This record gives sequence, structure tokens and C-alpha cells, in this order.
Amino acid sequence: MEDLTGDQHAGYDPPERLRHLPTWLTAQVATKGRRLVNASLAQEGARRQHFTVLASLSEQGSASQAELGRRLSIDRSDLHALLAELEGNGLVARVRDERDRRRNVVTLTRAGRGALARLGKRIDAAQDALLDPLSMGERRELNRLLQKVLETP
Repeated sequence: MEDLTGDQHAGYDPPERLRHLPTWLTAQVATKGRRLVNASLAQEGARRQHFTVLASLSEQGSASQAELGRRLSIDRSDLHALLAELEGNGLVARVRDERDRRRNVVTLTRAGRGALARLGKRIDAAQDALLDPLSMGERRELNRLLQKVLETP
């Protein structure tokens, strides 16, 4: 049976009752979306967390490594490795904080802004692929409804 992600799973045949649960459906769509985004970003040699860090620095500004980790809920050791990759590619820079010389501030470089633009196009293409069956109006309505569900305690 083919699930909603388009992948074959030998013998996978969820009960009908499960297939109508919003929680099951949203999990299946999220899995499909992650696969599309991962595949699209991989074409640039990037991962979702690379995009997340670059987007945060672009939209929310430079931050200490600790602050960035809290902002994005990324484990300290994972963030350290991620920043080393981004810094090695010239996409971010870690510079001494002039107010507190004991800490580094992570900043987005010019190359990082360019990479973010390219990755953003990849993310957009993955979103388009995921939502291809929907009209533009349906896409807007889906986004509105999902945001409503997430914003309600």
C-alpha cells in the first residue's frame, strides 16, 4: 500500500478509522513535507537546520551562540557543530561580543545572505510540490486553518 508520503511500505495498511484522524493526516503530511524539503535542500548541500539558523539570523538578528540555541531550541552541542559547518562555508561568522569579551556573537555573512536566498527558493519549491493538488485559495485557507489550530491553547 502507498501511504500519503508516496513511499511504499510492505504490508502497511492502516485501518480506515486511523486514516480519518486529523492527527494522523497532519503527521503524514508533515512527513511528506520533511522529505520534500530535505531532498530540495540537499541539492544545495544543505539541511533544514542550516536554513533555520540562517533565517533566524536574517530575520531576528545576530545572537550569542547560547541565545541562538534557546531561540531555535537546538541543543548546545548540535548547534556548535552546525555553526562550525556554516562558518566553514563562510555563511556565518562568530565574532567577540564587544560588551562581553567572554562570548561570541553569531552573525550572518554576505555569503550567508546569498545562500539563504537560494535555500529559500528551494524551500518554496518544496512547498509548491507538497501543495500542488491545492488551488492558491485552498493553500491560503489551509495555512489559515493550521495557524488557527496552532494558536489555540
